Amino acid sequence: MSRKKTKHTAKKQTRSVQSHVLKGKLEVTRSGIGYVVVAGSASDVLVRQSDMGNALNGDTVRVKLVKENMRTGKKEGRITEVVERKQTEFVGTIQLSAHFAFFVPDTDKPMPDLFIPLEELHGAKNRDRVVARLVKWEREDKKPVGTVVSIMQPEDENDAAMKELLAEAGFPLSFPDDVMEEAARLPEVLSHQEIGRRKDFRNMLTFTIDPVDAKDFDDAISIRELKNGLYEIGVHIADVSYYVEPETELDKEGYKRATSVYLPDRVNPMLPEKISNELCSLRPHEDKFTFSAVFHMNGKGDIKQYWLGKTVIHSDHRYTYEDVQQIIESGEGLHAEEILFLNGLAQRLRRNRFSKGAINFSSQEVRFKLDEKGKPIGIVVKESKESHQLIEEFMLLANRTVAEHVAKDKTAKKPIPFPYRVHDQPDEEKLAPFVVFAKKHGHQFDTSSPETIARSFNELLTAVEGRPEQQVLEQLGIRTMAKAIYTTENIGHYGLAFEYYCHFTSPIRRYPDVLVHRVLQSMLDGHTVIDKKMEEKCKHSSERERAAMECERAGNKYKQVEFLQGHIGEIFDGVISGVASFGFWVETVAHKCEGLVNVISLSDYDDFRLVESDYSLVGRRSGRTFRMGDKVTIRVVAANLDKRQLDYEWVLQGKTEDTAAPKQSRQTKPKKEKKKKKN
Repeated sequence: MSRKKTKHTAKKQTRSVQSHVLKGKLEVTRSGIGYVVVAGSASDVLVRQSDMGNALNGDTVRVKLVKENMRTGKKEGRITEVVERKQTEFVGTIQLSAHFAFFVPDTDKPMPDLFIPLEELHGAKNRDRVVARLVKWEREDKKPVGTVVSIMQPEDENDAAMKELLAEAGFPLSFPDDVMEEAARLPEVLSHQEIGRRKDFRNMLTFTIDPVDAKDFDDAISIRELKNGLYEIGVHIADVSYYVEPETELDKEGYKRATSVYLPDRVNPMLPEKISNELCSLRPHEDKFTFSAVFHMNGKGDIKQYWLGKTVIHSDHRYTYEDVQQIIESGEGLHAEEILFLNGLAQRLRRNRFSKGAINFSSQEVRFKLDEKGKPIGIVVKESKESHQLIEEFMLLANRTVAEHVAKDKTAKKPIPFPYRVHDQPDEEKLAPFVVFAKKHGHQFDTSSPETIARSFNELLTAVEGRPEQQVLEQLGIRTMAKAIYTTENIGHYGLAFEYYCHFTSPIRRYPDVLVHRVLQSMLDGHTVIDKKMEEKCKHSSERERAAMECERAGNKYKQVEFLQGHIGEIFDGVISGVASFGFWVETVAHKCEGLVNVISLSDYDDFRLVESDYSLVGRRSGRTFRMGDKVTIRVVAANLDKRQLDYEWVLQGKTEDTAAPKQSRQTKPKKEKKKKKN
């Protein structure tokens, strides 16, 4: 009797839901099972491989529900439509026969081979590694059809690795023909008629300050002294929106990518190089169209008035950050007086920001010295200096001013759809353990309001500067912070302490900046454009930004692993950057290369357990502690390029290399097995 009742109940718990169609993102597991992640839904929709149709991992799809368990909430569905492809270009190998060819992708996510017509091989031969593009795959087709985009040389492993990272992140490796044709038709000579419609800054002292290897110069600064004792400071931004008009093929491609991606050896640009490196790049000694924010300021940095509008400029000089830093430190060099004055203003603006609650997190980045094949031969840790801060402060000023100007527009009856750059307040759950940890280091936190939290952060960051715990407290502090995003719902920017903020200053490499330019210009023209899809564009831009950041981190990690492949067995100083039950991560001081010290390799010393509240591993017998922020010495024992993983071994201080060396052979093998098990 009870068995019948159970069976009857089970039938009731599962219902047919074939009328429901949802939209979401498909995530395919290595086993071939897929899950459609639907925004706002408590559970994902399971899709079996036979029900995926022509969808691939990462695609935005429509899924028709076919089954739902009322008790567990589990859903099953069948994909009915691919709304948008995440990835259309892939790295893989050609398999060639007499009459046809196939492209076999390098991926751990199941997907069919691409059929390549012989005329689409473009010189590729059997077993060549190539980049191929998916060009056609209707639901009724047994095989998707592709074309070879480029052939990779066997010796260019680095090139293949970087392209694979970009492709997996959904960034196209080349521009479609119609986009390139549209770019080629753009005029290279500035229109005299258009110049007449703009404010002319070509006679003002104007210059750019960028990294030494930069080619896309987004911004320039001009300066002149006015008769009333004030100074006119111009922040001039490349006028991409003049060349990239809405709904053109260039615009569609720029929106699709939404951002440029900066890898150690290349830039994957948002727009073709004809635009990013030539027409729009503010190169020295060339007239360029710009969109400008011009400020009248006194020597204390107080803004008396500002003007926003289209301009034409002529850059007199192209500085690198190193050039400007040398002028700041020595007081000598080309236009030293103007550089020093601007730096003084920037430092005043910076101090004023922090006094109003901006949080002063410092940041370190790595730059790789590469040989002609892209192989790293050195790593340099970059730090933010006053030359970087000079540009940063004036860009922040322009971004804030534009956002405030739009937000406070009096002509609109309701808020204008606008891509604000917002940053939410810290999450209480993330903040609580950090406050406890900071207290153990002697730092008190006032969490009574967002303003006091920011003040406490700045007091802590000032107190720990130069001390051993600085790095760990900064890292953990950053982890408590929300992620900045683009949205039409303005909540302000907590980290910068700005009530209004947007991105206006980098339209060559960020699509939201192009949107900002368009909205602002329509307002200045007196006929504000209302874009009803602005929030959707903001969400897309935020998602593409996250994908680019993850891709850039993966590229840096690849290069770090590749660099340390040549240093297996060598010993380095490091700092513990994370802990887990199975070991702790160490970041080398010299190269910022992070690797794992597996707990198995510590078993000869003690049995270690994780103390989460203290971010530490503690030995049960000895009490020996490995805590985040501790300085340690490690030996490099493995560098796996395929997984982008580094394995380290802790070296007991005072132990000689000769006496420590036998542990390398004992521990390397089990550590790899443990690592594999964890994955």
